[in-house]
Amino acid sequence: MGKIFYIMGKSASGKDRIYSILSKDESLGLKRLVLYTTRPIRAGEENGREYYFTDENKLEEFRKTNRLIESRAYHTVHGIWTYFTADDGQINPQGTDYLGIGTLESYRKMKEYYGEETVCPIYIQVEDGERLQRALIREKQQENPRYAEMCRRFLADQEDFSEENILAAGIRIRFENDDLDNCVRNIIKYIKSVT
Repeated sequence: MGKIFYIMGKSASGKDRIYSILSKDESLGLKRLVLYTTRPIRAGEENGREYYFTDENKLEEFRKTNRLIESRAYHTVHGIWTYFTADDGQINPQGTDYLGIGTLESYRKMKEYYGEETVCPIYIQVEDGERLQRALIREKQQENPRYAEMCRRFLADQEDFSEENILAAGIRIRFENDDLDNCVRNIIKYIKSVT
């Protein structure tokens, strides 16, 4: 049985960068699990690479055909943005290992759907001040910075990723991202120890 390594962490914790590095590491042999979102594409993103950028119609199609694994709707200052995972044929866990990215709630739903023995958590954490600074730098680089949304996400993550929620999700191992190279090395060791 293959494994699904699932990266989680608060916004601006570096999870997208870590996801990108791990997915390119051929020695790991991980196939990328691409999620869906209805939010607008950001500068530097590509459809089908970070996410499948789609609309509510596609979400409803998966829901009606019982292929929706999980979905999360966020009431942003720009409207409702939905992120979701669907059983769209990407995953065949028989012998193939995958790399996914999401939230604690999506991780829990993935465990329910594929089984706890299949889905392996990779929780990334960063000190809050550093994380806020990273988020501001990233937002400034956007063509149309959305500072209010950045602040909303930062505050929402404090609740969503509370210590109580992390423990309730069964997260026991954490990876501190105060040094990207060291963090990635530790994650690679973990992945190799499980496969």
